[in-house]
Parts: sequence; C-alpha cells; structure tokens
Amino acid sequence: MTFSRLWTIARLELLQRVRTVSWYVLLGVFGLVLLGVTALAFLAYGGWGTGGPGVYSVVVYVTLLLILLVSPTLSGNSINGDRDAATLAPVQVTLATTGEILFGKFLAAWITGLAFAAVAAPFLVLSTLAGEVNPWAVVTSLVILVVETGVIAGIGVALSGILSRPLFSVAVTYLVVAALAVGTVIGFGLIGTAVSSEGATHSRQLAYDRFGNPECKDGSNDCYGEPENMICGEWTTSTYRVPRFDYVWWMLSANPFVILADATPTRFDAQGNPDDMFGWMKSSVRTAQIPPQLESTWDECDPKNYGYYGGSNDYRTPEETVAQTVPSWFVGLAVQLALTGLLLWWAWARTRTPVRSLPRGTRIA
Repeated sequence: MTFSRLWTIARLELLQRVRTVSWYVLLGVFGLVLLGVTALAFLAYGGWGTGGPGVYSVVVYVTLLLILLVSPTLSGNSINGDRDAATLAPVQVTLATTGEILFGKFLAAWITGLAFAAVAAPFLVLSTLAGEVNPWAVVTSLVILVVETGVIAGIGVALSGILSRPLFSVAVTYLVVAALAVGTVIGFGLIGTAVSSEGATHSRQLAYDRFGNPECKDGSNDCYGEPENMICGEWTTSTYRVPRFDYVWWMLSANPFVILADATPTRFDAQGNPDDMFGWMKSSVRTAQIPPQLESTWDECDPKNYGYYGGSNDYRTPEETVAQTVPSWFVGLAVQLALTGLLLWWAWARTRTPVRSLPRGTRIA
C-alpha cells in the first residue's frame, strides 16, 4: 500500500463531491443550524455567567449530532455506488490494490465529515472566547469528535463494500449509527427496568384523632411538635420494584455522546456542579453505576429525626458522583474501533479481485 495511490483514490472521491452544488448547500444549511444553536445557547447561559463552557459543549454536541445524521448518506454508497455506475472495475484493474481503494474511500469520507466540523470552527472559537473554557476540555473534545467522525465514516464505507445495493447500505449504516446513539439508551432503559430488585420501606406514623389532632400520652391534644409525647402507630412495611441500572450501565459506554462527555475533563463550581453539558452528561451516566438503596425507613415518631428519617440523606453532588465512579469511554471507543475494523476487513474481502462469485444482479463493468 502506497500513500500516493491511496491519496489519488481519496482525491478523486473528494472531487466528485465538491463539484456538486448540493454539497455547498448542505454545508450552508449546516452553518445556519449551528448559528441558531449558538445564539440560543448564549441566551440560555447568559443569566448564569459568561456561558463559555456551556455554549462550547452545546456546539460540540450539535456538531456531533449533525455529523451522525449526514455522514451515513455521504459514505454509505461509496463502493457499491461506483460498482453500480461501472466506475469501480476500471480502478480495480490499475495498480491500486483493494486495500488502497477501500482506505482511500474511507479517508475521503472521513475528510468529508471533518468538513462539517470545520464549518463549526468559528462557533467553537466564539464560545471559547466567551471565557472560562477549560483548554484540556477543548483539546479532548475535538480529538474525540474527529475520531467519532472517522468511526462513522468507516462504518459507512465498510457497509457499502459489504452490501451490494447502495440504498440498502445507506439504510443499514443509519441503523448501525442509530443503534450506537439511540439503541444503547433504549436498551439501557428497558433492560435496567426489567432486571429489577425488590425494595422495602419501613414506616411508622403518629396516631391522630378524627379531627386531625395528635393523640397524646397524657390524654390531651396539644402535644403537636413534641413527638416524644405523642402516641405512635405500628410499624408497616411496603415493597416496590427498583430498576437496577447499575447492572447495565456499561451499555452506554459505546454511545458516541457518552464517550464524548466521559472523556472530556470536567471542572466543578463551589457547589460541586459542572460548568458545561459534558459534565452534566458525565455525572448523569455515572450515577447509573451506583447501586440503588433497597431499604429505607420513615419514622415520624423519632424525636431526633422528626419527619423523614433514614435513607433520605444519600444525595451526592455531581462532583462526588464522578469521583466515586469509574470512566468507561475508552472501553466504548475500543468497541467502536473494533466494530469498524471488523466491518472494513469484511468489506475488503468482498471487494478484492479476482472474484469467485457475486450476488445476483451485481454489476462488474
């Protein structure tokens, strides 16, 4: 494999895209969407300080979302589309190897996706100049954004080499992307709810007469606020189902948005709250790692804890939640890279020449 031939394949693929007017229209629409999102983000965070970290994270998230929506269309028919147009076979009889053709198209699809990230660059710079943005958060989030763009591009190119029909390969690419971005959340919610445990609440209440006054040990009805002088009822126990998301939290590790949030460093304020959307997403996902409390007690008769007692003082700030849990972004990213590599190998095996057998109706030249 030589870089010159690989780059020639990628350059030809890129030239086919930039010659169409629709490409520039798509970039323009992308820019208008980011302009509106950035303006709304500044308005939303305007009352909370400079808003730089929050606006920056929102712009990065929207950029990733739009890349996930657009990239499958641009990469999902790169190989089988050329086969249908009878332009793949002439390239295959040149000195270019199957690997160079495959990775050249992958490189072109990756660069195409990064073009949308380049459109977002002015808005990212604007939010950074608003102040208080963590430099390490900028570096890390941009690296993850570039890698995720490559993963989606690789999946699309690979499926275009595995499947013979362009429309079907684009649809399957969207399904794979949806499985990573949406399916992981749905599976996490459904399985975590289905695999539940039994929780119990033990409670004891004060005794009240028919007028709503507390029953006092001395026979009066003016001991309200003095639980030691009130008559207590019997202990009761009620059971309920508790979802066990701590069993399935790992399902979210392969989600592109979770990877982006979990890998990006987070800064917290004096109250332990994060200063951007990355931190809020990270702390929310990390909360699922903490096992739920299955036993709680509510004792209205306890003089020291008048009111709700036992099991209620377990609140953790987002900073404490992140400190007490483990990161998972590198596992999810490894799963994505392994999936992409496997699909690219399969596409290479399906595209290499000479070919012993082809699906019915597949065009060679």
